[in-house]
Amino acid sequence: MSDIKACVSLYSLQDEYLNKRMSLSDIMHFVKEQGAEGVEILPDQMIKGSPYASDEEIANWNKLVEETSLTPVIADVFLNTNLYKNRTLTKKECIELLTAEIIQAHKMGIHLIRLVSMVPYWVLEPLMPVCEKYDVALAIEVHAAMAFDVQATKEFLDEVKRLDSKYAGIVIDTGIFCRRFPRVVRAYETNNGTSPQVFDYIDTLFEKGTDLHAVLLENHFQYPPELEAACQTEHDKMFVPLCDGYENLPFEVLDEYMPYIYHFHFKLFEMTEEGPEYSMDYKALLQYLHEHDYHGYVSTEYEGNRFTLPGTPMQEKKQVAMQQAYIQKCLKEIYG
Repeated sequence: MSDIKACVSLYSLQDEYLNKRMSLSDIMHFVKEQGAEGVEILPDQMIKGSPYASDEEIANWNKLVEETSLTPVIADVFLNTNLYKNRTLTKKECIELLTAEIIQAHKMGIHLIRLVSMVPYWVLEPLMPVCEKYDVALAIEVHAAMAFDVQATKEFLDEVKRLDSKYAGIVIDTGIFCRRFPRVVRAYETNNGTSPQVFDYIDTLFEKGTDLHAVLLENHFQYPPELEAACQTEHDKMFVPLCDGYENLPFEVLDEYMPYIYHFHFKLFEMTEEGPEYSMDYKALLQYLHEHDYHGYVSTEYEGNRFTLPGTPMQEKKQVAMQQAYIQKCLKEIYG
């Protein structure tokens, strides 16, 4: 039987934090008030000095975890290979940097690290002894436009399978399961000058059960005639590649990977007043996960904040609360 729990990624409240409307303490208590059981954090964003945070900083985090009784589920880590102007990090430096992230996660009571998409597969094997020592697993994010058809992702997933270790896994971002193109993206980008015809074309692809990423891939990343006709300006042609990060894959693409999936980002662009998210069918996905005995968290990851229209108030708190209420309602219906 499955064991699916609700979580919130603090990425979802980044504007509240950045503009000092909410402190980390405020955010942690807000997440608790929404009924979530777990919390996901980006240490680079909210833990000063990460991944070499001071004992005081770590103690403050652990105090907030104790106060809220939230489970610290996962740390989102970015392998910053471009720290220097004249070169990328060596393999040794990459391993050393990720080792520091693992040790910090351990100090924070976190047992899972999400590696951002496109982290190279070769980091895994040399880090396995460190992961075992500190009881922290590493999981690559499978994200729209960087998912199952991308070579770097394929290599990492193959390495996860080869190692077959509980310390190597996968995080799925549900942007690969869009059933409609997000209308908040359309509204925002149309306001920025993209022609409506571009989005009309993309909408027809979703209606046919496909998406722009798939069509571009099939055409070797050349624009098909219908897309060329939809592009009214040079701006349109330059903008189109930014629209391939919304995929329309069937849930069954996960079948072979379920044993290795440790966490889900339930991407959120726009919760509707009627209840569901505009672009994604969370309830159907939760049902799929239940039927496939998923044990883990599904985490609110609000990304509609970056598509807030000028002069419109930020909706982070409202959208997070709406999604948490909807997910928890769906889970109650599934479990009875």
